[in-house]
Amino acid sequence: MTKQTIAFLGTGLMGAPMARNLLKAGHDVVVWNRTREKAEALTADGALLAESPAEAASGADLVITIVSDGKAVADLLFSQDVAKAMQKGATFVDMSSITPQEARDHAERLAAAGIDHLDAPVSGGTRGAEAATLAIMAGGEEPCFERAKPVLEALGRPVRVGPSGAGQLAKLANQAIVAVTIGVVAEATLLVESGGGDPAAFRDALKGGFADSTILQLHGRRMSEGDFTPGGKSSIQLKDLNNIIAEASSLNLALPLSEAVRTRYRALVEEMGGGDLDHAALYRQLKEREQDLS
Repeated sequence: MTKQTIAFLGTGLMGAPMARNLLKAGHDVVVWNRTREKAEALTADGALLAESPAEAASGADLVITIVSDGKAVADLLFSQDVAKAMQKGATFVDMSSITPQEARDHAERLAAAGIDHLDAPVSGGTRGAEAATLAIMAGGEEPCFERAKPVLEALGRPVRVGPSGAGQLAKLANQAIVAVTIGVVAEATLLVESGGGDPAAFRDALKGGFADSTILQLHGRRMSEGDFTPGGKSSIQLKDLNNIIAEASSLNLALPLSEAVRTRYRALVEEMGGGDLDHAALYRQLKEREQDLS
């Protein structure tokens, strides 16, 4: 694999282990984060620290971002001058979760400046980021994807799912599956616990069956142990659900399960103050709801 210079913008829960994996793969990595200390910690792993996002992007072959939302991506690109700092022919890879329309808009504006763009959101949480096993859903032109693929393979399994915006559309579909599955795993866990069953034995009994899943095993354990240290924050899950419903509306679609679970996440985040808890904390919302009804 050819060694490349990579600017990595956003070194939070997901970004920090991803940047480390790029360093392990032998790339030169320049890091920046809004909270300086989070990026500074990566210098012990061999990363170079930039004072600004534009400084990080200057001279980079690839610029990778993983930040909170589309507004934050646009701010980096067009207000903090990342787009101006990038050299023509470089590639911007946005691994944040934003809307498909925002991704298409960014791609068009960057293309006018001679910069390639991929929207490449990820799934797999912090464990996947640490283990370099992320599912990477990419949207963009195929030649651009093929050039970026060797770098992305240091982070997980990249798959091109279509043109610009398609990666974000796939991520929205992924998040719909995750949210609804967390909702039903919470209900199943509460059902077993309330009836006197052992939730750990229940999960073990389902291994290998049609109902088994990573969400059942990982988040089911979190639910029964009450461990809601964030791997994926509930506030981000709610943001994604809002984007899912908005995108469905633009396509004249109704998604009743996604709408129902969004109502529950709204209660968790806005009424219970659980925005910073792991999205498995939807179990807490369900349990407290049942206690209020009893």
